[in-house]
Amino acid sequence: MTPVRQRVPVLDVDATPLRVDELIAVLEGFIAEGHTRTVLGHNLHSVTLFHSSAEFRALYEGSDVVLLDGAPVAMLWGRAHKRGPQAPGDGPMEYRLGSTDWVPALAGVQGLERIAVIGAGADANAKAIERLRGIVPGAEVAGLPGEAWDGDVEDRAVAWLQDFRPQLVLLGLGMPLQESVLSRRLDTFPPAVYCAVGGAIEQIAGIQKLAPRWLGRLGLEWAWRLVLHPGRVAYRVFIEPWKLAGLLIRRRFQPHQTKGK
Repeated sequence: MTPVRQRVPVLDVDATPLRVDELIAVLEGFIAEGHTRTVLGHNLHSVTLFHSSAEFRALYEGSDVVLLDGAPVAMLWGRAHKRGPQAPGDGPMEYRLGSTDWVPALAGVQGLERIAVIGAGADANAKAIERLRGIVPGAEVAGLPGEAWDGDVEDRAVAWLQDFRPQLVLLGLGMPLQESVLSRRLDTFPPAVYCAVGGAIEQIAGIQKLAPRWLGRLGLEWAWRLVLHPGRVAYRVFIEPWKLAGLLIRRRFQPHQTKGK
């Protein structure tokens, strides 16, 4: 059964509010069914792409689960749905799920026997595979690095997945490449649960440091990333919010144009 979406006001997107244990139960159900499913996440970057790219928007609208990935997205959802921070275990940040929040809980997914890890460099990919073998003992975990991704690598990935037949795929090529791959290739991929995890493969591998949990609870994880990776994060922190604001204003005044280009 596909979880119910709820509206995130101001940002004009829908998301699937789930806590870790609830997502694990959903994944278990998906894997038991054996059909193709997608699990994505909404942060301010994805919301910007949602409102500026028809292909990206179509993927999100057709996805089975869209997690509340970014703190602003979770907070806006919580305010609209009366989930105040004072509610123990039920505040909006309990529903904010980045990939590194739920991947360590995969041992709770009954019937999970084959996991594919696609993305990151060869070293990070190999280390993430080892970590996942410890998280899900007995599962067969294999990977394919994602560096220098092009059409040839993509073709090899399709053939490799068809041969391996995983039940769960962690696709970490960065946004929006991973979403573009899903849009182009999902029909040729074998049945599995495909989860877009961004840079989480390097974090799972221990190569990229995670922000302290208390920063995440305060919605300040962006500051940690800005300090560690200023060249990669500065645009998203200082420029992209203004682009998103412009897109949302345009949407308010020209709603009939949001479905086309």
